[in-house]
Amino acid sequence: MDIIRNGSQASSKGPADWFSGTVRVDPLFQPNSFRRAAAALVTFEPGARTAWHTHPLGQTLIVTAGLGRVQREGGSVEEIRPGDVVWFEPGERHWHGAAPNNAMSHIAIQENLDGKVVDWMEQVTNEQYEAWQQPIARA
Repeated sequence: MDIIRNGSQASSKGPADWFSGTVRVDPLFQPNSFRRAAAALVTFEPGARTAWHTHPLGQTLIVTAGLGRVQREGGSVEEIRPGDVVWFEPGERHWHGAAPNNAMSHIAIQENLDGKVVDWMEQVTNEQYEAWQQPIARA
């Protein structure tokens, strides 16, 4: 058994090469000799978002707070809320972040393949970010 104590890992600012706006990354766990997955709690201030990126073994997002947006390449921008779980397939180009007027937090889980969990690409443009359509009311 291994317990990673709350507060034992430092928070960090999301690097400007990988994020637009103010983003905080709180690591939860890293791969080890028995576990391929890594996870972090990522908090996006209103309007903040990732750059386009892919994951060699995919990525799972668990939205914990706020209101956000996600998009896979070629798809529409989707709204995400607390309790939503988002899966991006291996190699699927995508981005995610907060809504323009709301912060958003999610747990991001991705697996390590030969020492790599992510491939970062160019920033999401304002035009791409703002291409959101009002969703149909949820049941």
